[in-house]
Amino acid sequence: MAVQVEITRKEVLKVISEFKKNYNFDFENYAELSFKRRVEYLLVSHNLSGIEELLAKTSADESYFRKCVNDITVNTTELFRDPDVWLNLRHNVFNIFKDKPRINIWHAGCSTGEEVYSTLIILNELNLLEKVKIFGTDINTHILQKAKDGIFTKRYNPDYFNNFDKVLKDNSSQNGSTPDILYNKYFEQDEVTKLFRARKFLHDKVTFRYHNLVDGPVFCKFDLIFCRNVIIYFNTELQNKVVSLFHESLFNQGMLLVGVHENITYLPVGSKFESRIMKGLYIKK
Repeated sequence: MAVQVEITRKEVLKVISEFKKNYNFDFENYAELSFKRRVEYLLVSHNLSGIEELLAKTSADESYFRKCVNDITVNTTELFRDPDVWLNLRHNVFNIFKDKPRINIWHAGCSTGEEVYSTLIILNELNLLEKVKIFGTDINTHILQKAKDGIFTKRYNPDYFNNFDKVLKDNSSQNGSTPDILYNKYFEQDEVTKLFRARKFLHDKVTFRYHNLVDGPVFCKFDLIFCRNVIIYFNTELQNKVVSLFHESLFNQGMLLVGVHENITYLPVGSKFESRIMKGLYIKK
């Protein structure tokens, strides 16, 4: 039977306060209930007696603190996650960029990078890869290294390649037979280990960097920003701050894509965007 730990709101606030005091790492505006659950999970998975032991260990060892941050942050993604979203991007969004000399895309909260590589694959199929430069950023240094490595497994998720087929072999916008796009066009596969690695020509188009959305500005202007299923873990104040950051980071008429269950229109800064083309996609006014 799994061990369960429950901490009080006072203890949650103490963890947030000590993390900020010791390392200037601010979880203050994260959704409190979600943060509470992640800390409780941390105490169990690290076999800690309570928050006092957690705070003692993190204050004495920065590398351990970073490991705890990695374990607290939520990372869920997969190749071509939500295929309908990617079909919409393929048929209705990416072609908008076809006349641009350069395309800048930012995946904010990129996790292990599957969505970054999904973007690169579709852009290659649309003959736009040479124009693109993609940045992938995340707060979690451990999963960011996995994104840099570009090595994934299908052992526990066979839908990886099912989604690939649904998105890339779709011919709804063209006549003729279903295109035969082989997996090894984009991945080197090891059938023994069930690992597959993104090919070098995809790696060459992306830069992965550590970045905390709480800290603010990034490095350049973008045509499209992905931030799917991230802001749902922030409270309203931080959501508004982050969406303002995205607005500042976009070119005029640039686009922000959030999760299908996320909505920015209720935020004050939401008035600076308009929603069209597809659910979850907002265009800078």
